[in-house]
Amino acid sequence: MAEFLKILTVILFCSFFFSKLGMPAAVILFKFNFIKVFIVSCIGGIGGAIFYVYLSASLLKWWNNYKHKKFTQVKKPHFTKSNRRIIRIKNRFGLTGIAILAPIILSIPLGAFLGERFYKKKSKVIAYMSVTVMATSVVFYFIYYLFYDQLKGWLF
Repeated sequence: MAEFLKILTVILFCSFFFSKLGMPAAVILFKFNFIKVFIVSCIGGIGGAIFYVYLSASLLKWWNNYKHKKFTQVKKPHFTKSNRRIIRIKNRFGLTGIAILAPIILSIPLGAFLGERFYKKKSKVIAYMSVTVMATSVVFYFIYYLFYDQLKGWLF
Protein backbone atom coordinates (compact mmCIF):
# COMPACT_ATOMS: atom_id res chain seq x y z
CA MET A 1 0.00 0.00 0.00
CA ALA A 2 2.84 2.38 0.81
CA GLU A 3 4.44 1.73 -2.60
CA PHE A 4 1.14 2.47 -4.35
CA LEU A 5 0.85 5.79 -2.50
CA LYS A 6 4.40 6.72 -3.51
CA ILE A 7 3.64 5.97 -7.15
CA LEU A 8 0.35 7.90 -6.98
CA THR A 9 2.15 10.86 -5.41
CA VAL A 10 4.74 10.95 -8.19
CA ILE A 11 2.03 10.68 -10.85
CA LEU A 12 0.12 13.62 -9.36
CA PHE A 13 3.27 15.71 -8.92
CA CYS A 14 4.34 15.00 -12.52
CA SER A 15 0.94 16.04 -13.83
CA PHE A 16 1.33 19.48 -12.25
CA PHE A 17 5.00 20.40 -11.95
CA PHE A 18 7.09 17.85 -13.79
CA SER A 19 10.65 19.00 -13.18
CA LYS A 20 10.05 20.88 -9.92
CA LEU A 21 8.15 18.25 -7.91
CA GLY A 22 7.63 15.00 -9.80
CA MET A 23 11.12 14.01 -10.88
CA PRO A 24 12.90 15.07 -7.66
CA ALA A 25 10.34 13.17 -5.60
CA ALA A 26 10.76 10.02 -7.68
CA VAL A 27 14.56 10.01 -7.80
CA ILE A 28 15.70 11.66 -4.57
CA LEU A 29 12.87 11.18 -2.11
CA PHE A 30 11.49 7.75 -3.08
CA LYS A 31 14.69 6.38 -4.74
CA PHE A 32 12.91 4.68 -7.65
CA ASN A 33 15.02 2.90 -10.29
CA PHE A 34 15.23 4.15 -13.89
CA ILE A 35 12.42 2.02 -15.33
CA LYS A 36 10.00 2.91 -12.55
CA VAL A 37 10.89 6.62 -12.76
CA PHE A 38 10.43 6.63 -16.52
CA ILE A 39 7.09 4.80 -16.49
CA VAL A 40 5.57 6.66 -13.53
CA SER A 41 6.73 10.13 -14.61
CA CYS A 42 5.59 9.57 -18.20
CA ILE A 43 2.17 8.37 -17.01
CA GLY A 44 1.84 11.49 -14.87
CA GLY A 45 3.16 13.94 -17.46
CA ILE A 46 1.29 12.54 -20.45
CA GLY A 47 -1.90 11.98 -18.45
CA GLY A 48 -1.70 15.54 -17.17
CA ALA A 49 -1.12 16.85 -20.69
CA ILE A 50 -4.18 15.00 -22.03
CA PHE A 51 -6.35 16.12 -19.12
CA TYR A 52 -5.28 19.76 -19.26
CA VAL A 53 -5.55 20.04 -23.07
CA TYR A 54 -9.19 18.95 -22.93
CA LEU A 55 -9.86 21.08 -19.85
CA SER A 56 -8.31 24.11 -21.56
CA ALA A 57 -10.40 23.52 -24.68
CA SER A 58 -13.61 23.44 -22.67
CA LEU A 59 -12.60 26.53 -20.64
CA LEU A 60 -11.74 28.48 -23.79
CA LYS A 61 -15.03 27.44 -25.40
CA TRP A 62 -16.94 28.48 -22.28
CA TRP A 63 -15.10 31.82 -22.12
CA ASN A 64 -15.87 32.62 -25.77
CA ASN A 65 -19.58 31.84 -25.26
CA TYR A 66 -19.65 33.91 -22.07
CA LYS A 67 -17.83 36.80 -23.71
CA HIS A 68 -20.24 36.91 -26.66
CA LYS A 69 -23.29 36.80 -24.38
CA LYS A 70 -22.01 39.34 -21.88
CA PHE A 71 -20.46 41.88 -24.21
CA THR A 72 -22.71 42.61 -27.15
CA GLN A 73 -20.56 45.41 -28.54
CA VAL A 74 -17.59 44.24 -30.53
CA LYS A 75 -14.52 46.21 -29.55
CA LYS A 76 -11.54 46.66 -31.77
CA PRO A 77 -8.64 44.57 -30.40
CA HIS A 78 -5.84 46.50 -28.72
CA PHE A 79 -2.29 45.36 -29.25
CA THR A 80 -0.49 45.93 -26.00
CA LYS A 81 3.15 45.27 -25.21
CA SER A 82 2.37 41.91 -23.59
CA ASN A 83 0.16 40.81 -26.51
CA ARG A 84 2.96 41.60 -28.95
CA ARG A 85 5.46 39.66 -26.81
CA ILE A 86 3.19 36.58 -26.68
CA ILE A 87 2.67 36.64 -30.45
CA ARG A 88 6.42 37.10 -31.04
CA ILE A 89 7.23 34.07 -28.85
CA LYS A 90 4.53 32.02 -30.57
CA ASN A 91 5.83 32.92 -34.02
CA ARG A 92 9.49 32.39 -33.13
CA PHE A 93 9.32 29.11 -31.20
CA GLY A 94 5.96 27.60 -32.15
CA LEU A 95 4.40 24.53 -30.62
CA THR A 96 7.79 22.86 -30.26
CA GLY A 97 9.05 25.64 -28.01
CA ILE A 98 5.92 25.57 -25.88
CA ALA A 99 6.16 21.79 -25.54
CA ILE A 100 9.85 21.93 -24.58
CA LEU A 101 9.36 24.72 -22.04
CA ALA A 102 6.25 23.18 -20.45
CA PRO A 103 7.84 20.36 -18.42
CA ILE A 104 11.02 22.30 -17.63
CA ILE A 105 10.20 25.94 -16.87
CA LEU A 106 6.44 26.36 -17.12
CA SER A 107 4.11 23.66 -15.90
CA ILE A 108 2.13 20.97 -17.67
CA PRO A 109 -1.23 22.80 -17.21
CA LEU A 110 0.17 26.11 -18.50
CA GLY A 111 1.89 24.44 -21.46
CA ALA A 112 -1.31 22.59 -22.34
CA PHE A 113 -3.32 25.80 -22.09
CA LEU A 114 -0.92 27.74 -24.32
CA GLY A 115 -0.76 24.89 -26.82
CA GLU A 116 -4.54 24.65 -26.98
CA ARG A 117 -4.92 28.42 -27.15
CA PHE A 118 -2.62 28.87 -30.13
CA TYR A 119 -2.89 25.49 -31.88
CA LYS A 120 -6.38 23.99 -31.94
CA LYS A 121 -5.41 20.47 -33.04
CA LYS A 122 -5.48 18.54 -29.78
CA SER A 123 -3.71 15.44 -31.07
CA LYS A 124 -0.75 17.50 -32.24
CA VAL A 125 -0.44 19.34 -28.91
CA ILE A 126 -0.67 16.08 -26.95
CA ALA A 127 1.87 14.35 -29.21
CA TYR A 128 4.43 17.16 -28.90
CA MET A 129 4.01 17.37 -25.15
CA SER A 130 4.24 13.58 -24.78
CA VAL A 131 7.53 13.39 -26.66
CA THR A 132 9.06 16.20 -24.64
CA VAL A 133 7.83 14.67 -21.36
CA MET A 134 9.52 11.37 -22.23
CA ALA A 135 12.77 13.05 -23.27
CA THR A 136 12.75 15.30 -20.20
CA SER A 137 12.15 12.30 -17.96
CA VAL A 138 15.29 10.57 -19.23
CA VAL A 139 17.42 13.73 -19.04
CA PHE A 140 16.30 14.69 -15.54
CA TYR A 141 16.75 11.16 -14.22
CA PHE A 142 20.40 11.14 -15.23
CA ILE A 143 20.96 14.68 -13.93
CA TYR A 144 19.47 13.78 -10.56
CA TYR A 145 21.27 10.43 -10.52
CA LEU A 146 24.69 11.92 -11.31
CA PHE A 147 24.35 14.76 -8.82
CA TYR A 148 22.52 12.78 -6.14
CA ASP A 149 25.10 13.39 -3.40
CA GLN A 150 25.19 17.16 -3.94
CA LEU A 151 21.40 17.42 -4.16
CA LYS A 152 20.93 15.20 -1.11
CA GLY A 153 23.16 17.43 0.99
CA TRP A 154 21.48 20.56 -0.33
CA LEU A 155 17.89 19.38 0.10
CA PHE A 156 18.07 17.38 3.34
